[in-house]
Amino acid sequence: MSEVQAPPRRLRADGERNRTRLLDAAKQVFAAQGASASLEQVARDAGVGIGTLYRHFPTRDALIEAVYRQETDALVDAAERLSEEHPQLEALRQWMLLFVDFLAAKQGMADALGTLIGGPDALSADASARVTAAIDRLAQEAEATGAVRFDVEPTDLLRAIGGVANLKAGGNWRASAERMVDVLLAGLARG
Repeated sequence: MSEVQAPPRRLRADGERNRTRLLDAAKQVFAAQGASASLEQVARDAGVGIGTLYRHFPTRDALIEAVYRQETDALVDAAERLSEEHPQLEALRQWMLLFVDFLAAKQGMADALGTLIGGPDALSADASARVTAAIDRLAQEAEATGAVRFDVEPTDLLRAIGGVANLKAGGNWRASAERMVDVLLAGLARG
């Protein structure tokens, strides 16, 4: 006889607030301290006890993965929201600027991601597929308006921005990446 599993319980409002605070604190602590970040520091910064952290995230890996997934979800979900709120080319531009923020968070957590048991490859592959689908959608919508033409793959835009982010050692890479967004889109403009 097979056992029927109950659906996962929905968190109470206070539990959801604690989970969100833990993820926000973990993002900051991992970015600042890397792989040596203390989970006790994460709990303190979130204003909760260590037991609350472990109830939500039973392992360090679970917390690191949840932070990364939250960042990916926010970026992917923004594609639809921006598409509804802005003209298509502006939606693409705004999303690419959010991608710059995503890169900053990912780079800040690189050391922590490197400590995942089994490595970060599966997590990165899932994020990459979802991010690619989001930019493909936005690029197709922008191209359909006739404002831009895509002689390159939309993911090439992300690679160009990522290349600037990887050169962050010299100066303000974030400002350079933001300028790169405008340069890339201007280069795709029809006219």
